Amino acid sequence: MKLSIVTTLYRSAATIDAFYRRAIAAAEPITRDIELVMVNDGSPDDSLARAVALHEADPRVVVIDLSRNFGHHKALMTGLAQASGDLVFLVDSDLEEEPELLTRFHERLAQGDCDVVYGVQEIRRGRLFERVTGELFFALVDALSDQSLPRNVLVARLMTRAYVRALLAHVEREFLIGNLFQLAGFRQAALQVTKLSTSPTTYSFRMRLEMAVKHLTTTSSRLLYYVMYGGIAIFMMSLLAILYIVARYFTSGIGVSGFASLIVSIWFFGGLTILILGIIGIYVADILIETKRRPYTVIRQVYRADAAAKLIHVAARDPRADGHAASGRS
Repeated sequence: MKLSIVTTLYRSAATIDAFYRRAIAAAEPITRDIELVMVNDGSPDDSLARAVALHEADPRVVVIDLSRNFGHHKALMTGLAQASGDLVFLVDSDLEEEPELLTRFHERLAQGDCDVVYGVQEIRRGRLFERVTGELFFALVDALSDQSLPRNVLVARLMTRAYVRALLAHVEREFLIGNLFQLAGFRQAALQVTKLSTSPTTYSFRMRLEMAVKHLTTTSSRLLYYVMYGGIAIFMMSLLAILYIVARYFTSGIGVSGFASLIVSIWFFGGLTILILGIIGIYVADILIETKRRPYTVIRQVYRADAAAKLIHVAARDPRADGHAASGRS
């Protein structure tokens, strides 16, 4: 059995060496056939240089260098596409999701009743503002989306090859990877884990809002239905207003309307029209992006050793082989 560990690098220079040691240490009791796929997502620090140094010292490390920063989720999907293991462990390299989770996930997967084991945090981490904006994000998605997103789900997950193949079959250019995790289906089991808080989150309120809009406009038709229902409601109210004005004309003559009510009406319906056109415009823009069929990442270079080099390295590190050799010499 071959095990692939997939992670991304972005401002990861401070944690990459410790992540490598801990991830390999967690994987070696499971199998000797390991590859560690690191995707450099245009990191501005020396993460790439450190990753390449690890590759040169250990051929099991595979480094995928993207041509620029494409975003966390797209980099993760690129790493999954490059992984070749029978089992694939996906985890962030910032050590907030401990690499040792692989042991627990593998024990759960070995029970044979699931294809994916993923981590869920009991309480969302971060300060009050981060927790509140996170809850607002999920509330907005639940209210307007065709499919709700599971809350507090982590990137860390252990997957079978069949599930990864199904995940990679999705060819959307704009997506949230959490939604793809659900759409791929299969039998999925959740394990409650603790996510450490070792660095400030890179997901600002603006990014959360953009993610919510992207998710809604690329996966939901409910929002368009709400726009239609709103238009119907306004049309019905306008009919009632017309009936009222006509009835008033025949009973009391034409009254002089207030200037304030006129201005409010103009601003309200003008703003509503712009909002509706904006929503439809976002949908049209998403259609444009999808029809262009551009690759969602571009790989500049792949640092990968051949199979022979990997076998030599594993043999040199195998303590059982060293023990047999010592017994032969004695």
